[in-house]
Amino acid sequence: MKSLLQARADTDRPPGAPAPGPGLLTRVTGPGRVVAGTAAGLALAGLAWSAVAATGTFPAQLFPSPAQILRAGQTMWAEDLLLTDILASVQRAMLGLLAGSAAAIGAAILTSSTRAGRALLQPVLRLLSPVPTIGLVPLAILWFGIGENSKILVIALGVFVPVWINSHSGFASTPADYLQAARCLGASRRQTLARIVIPEAIPDVVAGIRVGAAMAFVLIVVAEMTGTTAGIGYRIYQAQLFSQADRLICCLIVLGVLGAVCDQAIAALTAPAVGWAREVH
Repeated sequence: MKSLLQARADTDRPPGAPAPGPGLLTRVTGPGRVVAGTAAGLALAGLAWSAVAATGTFPAQLFPSPAQILRAGQTMWAEDLLLTDILASVQRAMLGLLAGSAAAIGAAILTSSTRAGRALLQPVLRLLSPVPTIGLVPLAILWFGIGENSKILVIALGVFVPVWINSHSGFASTPADYLQAARCLGASRRQTLARIVIPEAIPDVVAGIRVGAAMAFVLIVVAEMTGTTAGIGYRIYQAQLFSQADRLICCLIVLGVLGAVCDQAIAALTAPAVGWAREVH
């Protein structure tokens, strides 16, 4: 079926005129379209950045060109710093994501399907949700010191909130007709949860995990600023101390790439379970 715009175009075209061919983005479909759009957007951003840097409005030391940022990345890679930082940050982010997501999904099941969870646990979580995770960093250091445990705890707490909110919403919004049908067929509470509530809520759970993954890479910067000698957050902090804007921006770009790759990996791994609710690019 033709879209409204295509039908309007066919109506306005003079008789005998050839139909227009497909546009660039129309010819490219599926993952290729996403990659092409991403590459085009990044290219435009790079050109705009280069144009601003070339004007000399800002000092080159504070506003490096893309070429300078690339050279800074190559230098850090040659010094064997960048790979070490990436591996350290990814490990902390993944551990925090797994711990926070597991705790959040368990809490969401309790707050959405049990009276005790709704009466006792949900009000506490609603109260704690607005508390900024960054403000908990000093408390985590006091409790667990400046080692790995405090860093993972900070990330897990930041991941917990979006995963719990989305998961609770998904579990609590199961259509009443489905629940009624399950009761009529004699399904137990556990069977209803396993075969109806959880499958119906999976898209919301996955959405929460994807938001939580993004939050994990945001919080890794704060978590790695103390008590470590490796990590993207640590490298950003060091670059700021020594006024190395090229290294700082390079690390921010790497952090963005890591977050995007993690998001797409989660989307790919969960695609079989949420195929009926897959997002349209």
